Amino acid sequence: MPRLAGKIALITGSGTGIGRATAKKMAAEGAKVVVAELNEAAGQQTVAIIAQAGGDAIFVRTDVTDPESMQAAIARCVAHYGALHVLHNNAGGSTNVDGNVVAAPIDEFWRVIKLDLFGTFLGCKFGIPAIIASGGGSVINMSSNVALMGIPGRDCYTAAKGGVASMTRSMAVEFAPSQVRVNAIAPSATMTERVRALVAGNAALGKLANSHLVGLIEPEDIADMAVFLASDESRKVTGHVYPVDSGVTIS
Repeated sequence: MPRLAGKIALITGSGTGIGRATAKKMAAEGAKVVVAELNEAAGQQTVAIIAQAGGDAIFVRTDVTDPESMQAAIARCVAHYGALHVLHNNAGGSTNVDGNVVAAPIDEFWRVIKLDLFGTFLGCKFGIPAIIASGGGSVINMSSNVALMGIPGRDCYTAAKGGVASMTRSMAVEFAPSQVRVNAIAPSATMTERVRALVAGNAALGKLANSHLVGLIEPEDIADMAVFLASDESRKVTGHVYPVDSGVTIS
């Protein structure tokens, strides 16, 4: 039996990169998937890829920084599929405008806080009640290895992802009685098109990419961890931040 048979999963930012890889893998494992994505063309392409492989998915245009949009995406999921069991708050990302706390533009700080931290907050605010109503399930947030170690030149992103890690732990305690597990994945530089461009233009990130002990990370590596955290194999796992970083945080 597929590992996610009978589960309904909503994945934000699933039009490209890690989100798309996760949507494909969850669908392949039997989940029905809501592709919650701001870019309609990219989101519809993910749905088409899943459908071509025999999976079941729908697209919902979603701006994770807009409370009404995020709430509507959750409502659409429940209306269409009847439940929500897995929420993957994947949407986010840094830019090469980031820098140290002295040099980084204030606008970049608020951009990444709004997208990565507030977007995760909104997903949980509206998604967790739907999961509870569905009998329980799994929330998977996206932190980063920058929240677990000192990385120069990314103070905006570090602030946001550190907040996601802390919020993950507190929500795990808060909602455990309702059978909601909350965990986070903390990738290192994952070779999406966006990250390849960032690494090429940032000496600190280039050094980080070269420090991976067992090779560079691909989006599918993160998707594998997300599938595990969504599945009943991790039914006793909650409140943890899991590095998928090719050993960077210990090297």
